Amino acid sequence: MFHVLPLAAASELLPAREQMAFTLGFHIIFASLGIAFPAYMLIANYRGLRRNDPDAIELARRWSKVAAVTFAVGAITGTVISFEFGLLWPEFTARFGDVFGVAFAIEGIFFFLEAIFIAIYLFGWKRLSPWAHFWSGVPIVVCGLGGALSVLAVNSWMNQPQGFTLSGGLLRAGGEVTEVDPLKVIFNPALAYEAPHMILAGYMLTGFLIASVYAVGMLRGRRDRRHRLGLLIPLTVALIATPIQFMVGDTAARSIAADQPVKFAAMECVQESHTHVTEYIGGRCTEDGVKGGIGIPNFDSWLVGFSADTEVVGLDSVPASDRPPANTMLHLAFDLMVGICCALLALGAWFAFVWWRRRDIPRTRWFLRAVAVSGVAVGVAIECGWIVTEVGRQPWIVYEVMRTEEAVTGASGIWFTLAGVVVLYAALGTATVLVLRSMARRWRITGSAEDGGGPYEPAPAAAPSGSGR
Repeated sequence: MFHVLPLAAASELLPAREQMAFTLGFHIIFASLGIAFPAYMLIANYRGLRRNDPDAIELARRWSKVAAVTFAVGAITGTVISFEFGLLWPEFTARFGDVFGVAFAIEGIFFFLEAIFIAIYLFGWKRLSPWAHFWSGVPIVVCGLGGALSVLAVNSWMNQPQGFTLSGGLLRAGGEVTEVDPLKVIFNPALAYEAPHMILAGYMLTGFLIASVYAVGMLRGRRDRRHRLGLLIPLTVALIATPIQFMVGDTAARSIAADQPVKFAAMECVQESHTHVTEYIGGRCTEDGVKGGIGIPNFDSWLVGFSADTEVVGLDSVPASDRPPANTMLHLAFDLMVGICCALLALGAWFAFVWWRRRDIPRTRWFLRAVAVSGVAVGVAIECGWIVTEVGRQPWIVYEVMRTEEAVTGASGIWFTLAGVVVLYAALGTATVLVLRSMARRWRITGSAEDGGGPYEPAPAAAPSGSGR
């Protein structure tokens, strides 16, 4: 029989959730970079080959080394999370391992293939012909997308579970998971909006983050062509992705309102089901609704069903024990995510107008300042989106099937492992920043000559061991 875990296990719920949240929040940044960085690298590589542009080729070579570093860090943090599934949530793994295990196995295959092709691309700069080297990088992009889709399939399944049968009814009544259909598990309804939303977020984060580095350099007086190109390539792609992301996010919000109405109610702090619902920007979520926010009458109903007469399901539709916690945090996280996207849309409009007039980036320092902070802003938006997704699903680890408190470990000492993980990740994050800064400093000093000539020029032959005698 399956029962709610005893008090000893329930007492570990908070530190287990905090540890999982911390490690996922750290990993999601590097996972996003892993999705998109190879694509930006190949765009620069392609431009360099097609236009015989040595600056673009050099950018591709540098970005390939940064991509390798971020991939390595993402591999480390992802491995930690895979262990946490079994250590922190043993009941979840035991009950549903047969369900989501196939998707994680597929992700593992993509991961190893991606690592192999990253190695080929890195070591192929002076060993492969230019176009053969370029095509060796294409599988990196494909594997990054495939791995992301596999992981997102698991997360979206947790939000809209399907593809299995409970032989005895509810889990807590002793039900066993049987008749698993891997295709239905992977291609669950939530994947249709979660996957594009996360992949676009990865391309936005990577593009704005790369552009922000070159914007800072330009603000410091480095206005050479390489800095301009290093800003222009990723910024253009990221700004194109932004309005697409806005539309995908709007679709996702409406899908959540239909499929996870309690999560949507918590995001918007709708306490009672009704029509003509006011949309609030900011404010605190209380039992009487939003306090201190800016209200737009009827707009929430319009967002859900394109009509003020659309009923929005409220938190009162379920018992208090089935409602997400921390509704003010959920509400503000959702608003901040949308607000950052709107600010980036304005940045894109600024860029597009000036480019249309001058075929050049805006020359004002305020534009460069805005680009310089855009990378961090998108990182904040991704963290907010993850909060909305994960906290909004609570108290369920598998939506309306298994509660988080039913999945947590009964082992003690999770607070100590949380403290250890925070220290280790702080060291890992610091080391990553120092390595990347060291690489950037060396590139500023050596230019294109750090490996002896251009990327596709063979390295100078080593002198014979007996020379000079």
